[in-house]
Amino acid sequence: MTTTRTSTPTVMDVLAADRVLTVVRAPRIPDAAALCRALAEGGIRTVELTFTTPDLTGHLRAAAAVAAETGCRIGAGTVLTAGDAAAAVDAGAEFLVTPGLRPEVAAVGRERGVPVVMGAFTPTEVLTALDLGAAAVKIFPAHALGPRYFKDLRGPLPDVRLLPSGGVNAGNAGEFLAQGAIAVSAGTDAVPPQAVASGDWPEITRRAREFTAAL
Repeated sequence: MTTTRTSTPTVMDVLAADRVLTVVRAPRIPDAAALCRALAEGGIRTVELTFTTPDLTGHLRAAAAVAAETGCRIGAGTVLTAGDAAAAVDAGAEFLVTPGLRPEVAAVGRERGVPVVMGAFTPTEVLTALDLGAAAVKIFPAHALGPRYFKDLRGPLPDVRLLPSGGVNAGNAGEFLAQGAIAVSAGTDAVPPQAVASGDWPEITRRAREFTAAL
């Protein structure tokens, strides 16, 4: 009798399947576990909590504690230094996201076996991010160049995983995907800062459902 083993999907597997991650930027998060439940109920399972929110490591721990229950994959965003990267991984982050090229963050990702989604804008920066070992490249701010830019980049770089961030909403997300993005980054359109800060979880679920339906 042959036993078939099924491997646990990686963060990048989940991202490619769902085609969306959400970036949470809020002045406060009253309950990170409840936030993840609300997002997962709305169909968004890849969640990026950022260092622009106070006490990020505490929120990462709370979110990671319910990861198995919610199916969410939890990451840290706006990671600028090696120290922040290491602290985020220690708190349970399964992936790291930078706004630009950060070699020191990439080094921590390699050492700890955690994928890094590195920010870039120009073709040269995209290539540099790939050289640094980025699992995917976040084009930021995506609204400045629009969906067609992704088709242009994939001409010479057909295998690169591109993720638009900044100005992506339910109205244009599908076009970014159609032009070659592996997934899109849902920001304040899906998770308004004040809705997060006030703990309006039904509204977060509603917006997540609306965003995923548009994909």
